[in-house]
Amino acid sequence: MPHDGPHHHGHDHAPDDPSFGSRAALGARALRELLEEAGVLAPGEVARQVERMDTITPALGAKVVARAWTDPDFKARLLADGSAAVREFGVEMGTTPLYVVENTESVHNMIVCTLCSCYPKPLLGIPPDWYKSFEYRSRAVREPRAVLAEFGVRLPDGVAVRVHDSTADLRYLVLPRRPEGTEGWDEARLAGLVTRDCMIGTAVPSA
Repeated sequence: MPHDGPHHHGHDHAPDDPSFGSRAALGARALRELLEEAGVLAPGEVARQVERMDTITPALGAKVVARAWTDPDFKARLLADGSAAVREFGVEMGTTPLYVVENTESVHNMIVCTLCSCYPKPLLGIPPDWYKSFEYRSRAVREPRAVLAEFGVRLPDGVAVRVHDSTADLRYLVLPRRPEGTEGWDEARLAGLVTRDCMIGTAVPSA
C-alpha cells in the first residue's frame, strides 16, 4: 500500500535497538532447540532452510518479470494475484501474500520496509544491506525522488512516485517497464536486463 503516514507495521521487534541482534539470536536458538526436542522440527531443518534461502538469487524474479513482459495473460494473473502467479515458477510465498505493482509512463513504484527489512525473499533472495539500513528506510518515505536520484534514477516531474511499505503481512514486487527496442527478444534475453534493484524500484532496466 502506498505510504500515507504513520501506521501499525505488523512487527513485534525493534531492529534499531543495539541489543536486538543478540537477544534475537539467543531466543531463536532456544526456540529451535525446543521445537527439535518436541519433534516439531527435524534436527538441522533450520540450517537446511537457511542454506536453501542462500541459493535464491534475483534471477528468479527476473524470469517472472520477463514472462510478464511477453505473456499478457500471465501479466494479468501476476497483477491480480502475485502469490498464485509466481507459483507457476515453483515459488511459494507461504502465508504472506505478494502484491505486484506496475511501473507505467505516469507512475514509478518503489519498495521499502520502514521498520525492518520485509522483502520477497522467495523471489529475490537475501535483501541488500542498503535496503535494511535506517537511512534508506527513513528517507525513501520522506524524500523518494532524492533517494532515487542517488541511485541514478531521475524521473520527469510528471511521473508520480508511489512508495509501498512492506510489512510482516505482505510483500511487494515492482514490475518495471519493458525497455524500448526489445521487441522480438525472448524471455531469457529480457530477463538479463532485470536487476534486483529494478524489482525494488531503485533502478530501471535499459537495453
